[in-house]
Amino acid sequence: MVYFVATPIGNLEEITMRAVDVLKSVSAVFCEDTRHSRILLERYGISKPTYSYHKFNEAKQTENILAFCERGEDVAVISDAGMPAINDPGTVLVGALKEKGYPYTVASGPSAFVNAFVLSGYRPPFTYFGFLPDKLSERDKLLDANVGVAIFYVSVHDLQENMRYLCQRLGNRECLLAKELTKLHEKLIFCHLGDVIDEDKGEFVLVVNRGDNVNPLCKLSVAEHLDYYLKDGMSKSEAVKAVAKDRNVPKNEIYKQTL
Repeated sequence: MVYFVATPIGNLEEITMRAVDVLKSVSAVFCEDTRHSRILLERYGISKPTYSYHKFNEAKQTENILAFCERGEDVAVISDAGMPAINDPGTVLVGALKEKGYPYTVASGPSAFVNAFVLSGYRPPFTYFGFLPDKLSERDKLLDANVGVAIFYVSVHDLQENMRYLCQRLGNRECLLAKELTKLHEKLIFCHLGDVIDEDKGEFVLVVNRGDNVNPLCKLSVAEHLDYYLKDGMSKSEAVKAVAKDRNVPKNEIYKQTL
């Protein structure tokens, strides 16, 4: 059996009794970072062989895990925090286990985006997007202005750029930035996508509330939106002003994206 075991996202006390029992019972633990996971394992008196299992060796280690399965041994897969296969390694292994017919299951527990959604107070349904792609073309394919509550993972280095992009794409929506979830210095920042956020450390869960009465033109890219008004006879400055009003963003943001 392969167990995908959820681990604490911050507070080490936030782990289930079943997860601890599973980690104590398996033959080996495959960890995203063995040094990081050792802190958790030692905290609960778990002494098992550990192996690294991350995005750079996922294919190779999948074969090693399958070898454990062939021998009839149980193993656990954990990530640094939260649930494996949620923006962490795991999906490749699940595919291989399905193909080979080996049994696998989940020892459930915390996941940062679920915690952040609960804390936001926004209404379901929601869509979880993970980290935004680096390429603008891939981002534009992923999102349109009609998306409802949307949840993203954001590193501090990308925070302002990601929020600026989402503001242009979705409008200046209300949002929650959740930082250090379950830790001593947990912080919730309710703001809007167009706000400037003064944070220089950490990773965030960004929960964007749904927009109200979205203009159908906002389904277009900013360039297509602008072109619509230009073809209708507006001057460039008039068209920029109209697009900014439709999207509820500053005019200079439209200029930046289209010039």
